[in-house]
Amino acid sequence: MSSEQKPGARKHRMIVESEVEVPMRDGVRIAVRIYRPDAPGRFPTLFAASPYMYATDDLPHSALFLWREVGPVDWYVEDQGYAYVHADVRGSGKSGGTFAMLDRTEQQDLYELIEWAARQPWSNGRVGGIGQSYYAWSQWFMGIVNPPSLKCIAPYDGGVDIYRDIGYHGGIYCDFLPWWAQMLRVNNLHRAAGAPAGKDMPTDLPYEMANRQTRDAWWTERSAFERLHEIKVPVLSIGHWGKMGLHLRGNILGYETVRSPKKLVVTGARDVFEAHELFDRVDYHEKELLPFYDHHLKGADNGAMNGAPVRLYVYGAGTYREEAEWPLKRATYVPYHLSARQSGSLTSINDGTLAIDAPKPDGGATAFAYPDPQWKLGGAAVGPHGLDTLRRTITFTTPPLSEDLAVIGPVVLELYASSSNTDSDFIVRLADQSPQSEEDRKAGRQPASVNISKGWLRASHRAKDEARSTARRPFYTHGGPQPISPGQVYKFAIELMPCANVFKAGHRIRLELTNADSPVTDSLFTHQYGWFKVGTDTFHHDADHPSRLLLPVVPAK
Repeated sequence: MSSEQKPGARKHRMIVESEVEVPMRDGVRIAVRIYRPDAPGRFPTLFAASPYMYATDDLPHSALFLWREVGPVDWYVEDQGYAYVHADVRGSGKSGGTFAMLDRTEQQDLYELIEWAARQPWSNGRVGGIGQSYYAWSQWFMGIVNPPSLKCIAPYDGGVDIYRDIGYHGGIYCDFLPWWAQMLRVNNLHRAAGAPAGKDMPTDLPYEMANRQTRDAWWTERSAFERLHEIKVPVLSIGHWGKMGLHLRGNILGYETVRSPKKLVVTGARDVFEAHELFDRVDYHEKELLPFYDHHLKGADNGAMNGAPVRLYVYGAGTYREEAEWPLKRATYVPYHLSARQSGSLTSINDGTLAIDAPKPDGGATAFAYPDPQWKLGGAAVGPHGLDTLRRTITFTTPPLSEDLAVIGPVVLELYASSSNTDSDFIVRLADQSPQSEEDRKAGRQPASVNISKGWLRASHRAKDEARSTARRPFYTHGGPQPISPGQVYKFAIELMPCANVFKAGHRIRLELTNADSPVTDSLFTHQYGWFKVGTDTFHHDADHPSRLLLPVVPAK
């Protein structure tokens, strides 16, 4: 079950019971696989639910099987004395019914499955949620439906708002979720030659996702966000700074919104692959998750809920920091203004500057015509040294920093912009740019950098939910789109993902603006370039239109 098993003799031998069927209230039978110690007594139970099929639990750890996200099952059973129940959700794997992805029917199934598990003779009646991604989505809903036997959840890498977190970033259609739904359908249906037929998933989720361009009732039903206050059990929310396009926002927003006892951990995993790798490691579970489960499911007096409620990995510093709250109250929002002055540090369309000083009346504007004829792979062009994501992008970069600067918290871009169109897309990246030798700069090489935050907004989706919006996070309704008038200047408040980074002395802060991303910068979470995106946008940065990046700066001590 895991690539990182601890050596030595196990405490228990494991019994595996497959294709156990649990009847639901409507007669549909949900298939589960049970892993439990071959020993007398009753054991606390970990419960995992997804459409990824428990039949795949025995696959080797591999980046090709990113949806194999159950963790080290046999270690929990054989070393730690837990039972582990893995359910194929309705309409997937061996289960009956029709898969509809996290709908109310599936949510109610979670209630019944947890109560069923708690009644079994091998269970001590205490159940905790476990698992990554879809398994974490399921856990948020386990807490919401609140079965009496559920005692805790630990959503690892799991969003709370399917539309905002991944389906339509800032109202911009993302390629990932429909691709994921079709991948899921193929995995459930296809089999090796001669094997029994797989499970058909007739619901056309890719169509639903593409057709429902605003956040309507269909998306709301499948998003935990509006119901997080219903969760009563303790929550350990674990996110990753590198999962900006999928789950990071949800793990942080979930922690902020839940009212029950809670903890937040954000790791330094830089991408999908590192987050997946981490969840398969025994040493990670032993440190981060086992104490939480032992405390709530075994009654261990181990102080799992003591100490600081928030622990954050800080890039640049290379360490974790414990914090008393999130967002950090001591963070001061420092404005960095967009300026036409050139930084001289890179090659881009404009090479503008991020400046501490406020813009002057003649601060000007920066125009951006699209699609750029040099784009080759999304918004990436080809430069003298290969694919280049900066060469045909709008950039604003600070001078080299005179001292270390810690930026920890949500980030906001206040952008004054106009367009030749009735709509526009803003794709924003925030990067930590390393120093570069004069020799490399003269040779036209781009400076090394790391993206630490991203944000997105479609201009027609700019309407905010004022009740939920704060100075730190604009919250968009994503209801009826509101066209913009060509040539008119609008102020857009753009949510960038929270971050934790120490920009070292000598480094630069860089803001990138475009409307076309690339697999080079955004991996799986790119956005299809609409045929209607032809025109010119203008970013204004004068005294009357002070476009600025607001960064949460934390004192060194």
